[in-house]
Amino acid sequence: MQSKLHWEQVYTTKAADALSWYAPHLDASLQYIQATQLGTQAAIVDIGGGEATLVDDLLEAGYRQLTVLDISAKALEVAAQRLGESAAGVQWIAADVLEHDFAAKSVDIWHDRAVFHFLTETWQRQAYVAQVLQALKPGGFAIVGTFGPNGPQQCSGLPVMRYAPEALHGAFGESFHLVRHSIDMHTTPWGSPQEFVYCFCRRHT
Repeated sequence: MQSKLHWEQVYTTKAADALSWYAPHLDASLQYIQATQLGTQAAIVDIGGGEATLVDDLLEAGYRQLTVLDISAKALEVAAQRLGESAAGVQWIAADVLEHDFAAKSVDIWHDRAVFHFLTETWQRQAYVAQVLQALKPGGFAIVGTFGPNGPQQCSGLPVMRYAPEALHGAFGESFHLVRHSIDMHTTPWGSPQEFVYCFCRRHT
């Protein structure tokens, strides 16, 4: 409950482009999704998608089975209003990723840019991975971005975890094969660099 209140306040009091993680386009995320080669019929869930513009770009690219999950209903409302009529083609879920009841083996691509690094307790990370395993089809892909080793130690007033690629992949365990990883230097709206690590993993069949 405290987490939900925190994020509702963040999205209620700040414009989308005033948040540190804002980017006009999430190019690395889009490139990884396209690299799965699953095509535009792939079922994609964007975890913590909130006000992010990835859903806009996925719709523009022709993807049609899109779900955006965020703990903040306000963030989802902002994104849906931005999309206008196109928002009707997206499933919007206001929920805590650790508690949502995902349908078993319903997702082809699980995408998360900057939720996982807020999970600072071991039980949270274990619960998160269990949710991925519940939702993701065998052979499906998990694309997860977190702060890298040189990233900030706090974000939005909250402590975060920082990961090297091997540690990020290791947190997901033997059920996932690391296809590749990358370092992405994000620039905040006020010009500060932030190091992100992306891991592009595939669930074993």
